[in-house]
Amino acid sequence: MRVLNAVLFDYGLTLVTFTYPRQALLGVLDRVRPWLGSDAPEPETLMRTVLEPLEEELDGFGEDEVDYMDFYEKAWLRTGLEVPRETLWRILDLEQQCWDRSLTLAPGALETLQALRDRGLKTAVASNAPFPPAMMRRQVQGNGIAERVDAVVFSSEVGRRKPAPELYQAALDRLGVAAAEALYVGDRFVEDYEGPRRLGMQAVLCRALARSPVPPEVPAIGRLEELLELPELRGSGEERS
Repeated sequence: MRVLNAVLFDYGLTLVTFTYPRQALLGVLDRVRPWLGSDAPEPETLMRTVLEPLEEELDGFGEDEVDYMDFYEKAWLRTGLEVPRETLWRILDLEQQCWDRSLTLAPGALETLQALRDRGLKTAVASNAPFPPAMMRRQVQGNGIAERVDAVVFSSEVGRRKPAPELYQAALDRLGVAAAEALYVGDRFVEDYEGPRRLGMQAVLCRALARSPVPPEVPAIGRLEELLELPELRGSGEERS
């Protein structure tokens, strides 16, 4: 049995989930209309032509991360609105605060992270997220995850998205552990199982929030707390050394 010294986690649909904050976003769009000019469309129109298409396009990204502000600016330009970058940043920040408030932690997420650290294991978030790193870090600080992990790495910092190896490796480097010493936990087969394994990590998928079925041959757990029952993760850091 290979003894492990670190556990890396996907973020969305593994540690957290979100409810689309439509009403809150409409409130933001209403609030920022004066910033857009006297002929700015109504909030419902902006929702339909700018924000909702953005959500649909997120899953189409490849392994190279996009510059989200470029991506965001183009979405507004499609509606005929040329909005200064500084104003776009302010709007996006207000939007992201809506998402911060719509977040729900996965059952047992904080307790599991704390228990792993109490055993002497290093922990990290290593996840795709194209949004500005400062906004994402505010989110993980606000929901209690940041204080229970040793590193947080999002694809917007690295410039590469899972299953590209650079994202996992950046988190491993920050923890100071080799791939062979780490377990990756996520919800998607390609990004969270095949990708980490190609780098030499072990991997397990968590079904609790997953939207796709886990293939029967893939190691899986039903909830995050089941990680604490894995033989490779039992005991203290001193016992493993």
